[in-house]
Amino acid sequence: MTGLGPFPLFILFMVSFVAAGFDAIAGGGGLLTLPALLMAGLDPVSAIATNKLQSSGGSVSASLHFARRGLIERQNAWAFVLGAGGGAVLGALSVALLPGTVLKAAVPLILVAIAIYFGFAHRPGAEDARARMPPLVFAATYAVATGFYDGIFGPGAGSFYMAGFVALLGYGLLRATAHTKLANAASNLGGLAFFALAGKVVWPVGLVMAVGAFIGGQIGSRLAISHGARLIRPLLVTVSCVMAIRLLADPANPIRQFVSRLFVHATGI
Repeated sequence: MTGLGPFPLFILFMVSFVAAGFDAIAGGGGLLTLPALLMAGLDPVSAIATNKLQSSGGSVSASLHFARRGLIERQNAWAFVLGAGGGAVLGALSVALLPGTVLKAAVPLILVAIAIYFGFAHRPGAEDARARMPPLVFAATYAVATGFYDGIFGPGAGSFYMAGFVALLGYGLLRATAHTKLANAASNLGGLAFFALAGKVVWPVGLVMAVGAFIGGQIGSRLAISHGARLIRPLLVTVSCVMAIRLLADPANPIRQFVSRLFVHATGI
């Protein structure tokens, strides 16, 4: 599927530009780009694969800017990259082996929990707090697990990384955002490698969108640095809630199906 004209490609470019700007601050860019790719006529597998390419442009862009500003720990960056990237490759390889219904049911609930955590239960700011585990242990466990999830399914991975960097490593919101984009870039590239070898990426579309995402990632990362926690926290809570609602609105979501069956059983309608 490469026969898109200039105007549809421009629309996809702008969608990826806007999505990457939000994604660099609070995640959730896939909520815009994946539906846009499906509406453009790509089949679901090609849309997911091509989305990995465009999102890699945004996450790499934001990571580079955060690194230039000294917000990424160079001594631990390699471990986060290997953990997240390796987990994503394993996740992509395991897609057919794991029950997708479990992920579809669990992810919206986890996203709501993350929104509550950042909105009410904890008030992380610009300063770092006490870490609950060493960075290498985090990379070998939490980063691998989140990358694995990103390789299988994807929505909410940025929020999961963010929650881990704040709750487990004690990072302030800005530094957590910087490391989240680094880990996101690694898991995006890991998943992209698998889909590229499988021949599922629509390269002309993905590359156009990756350029838009690269520019958007630069702008979003600058906004995150200039406005800090007062911009990141509300956007993170909002994006987590929107993603949860979007996933629950899917008629195929097991939670929605279960509630519908309960309603029919209770009302007889």
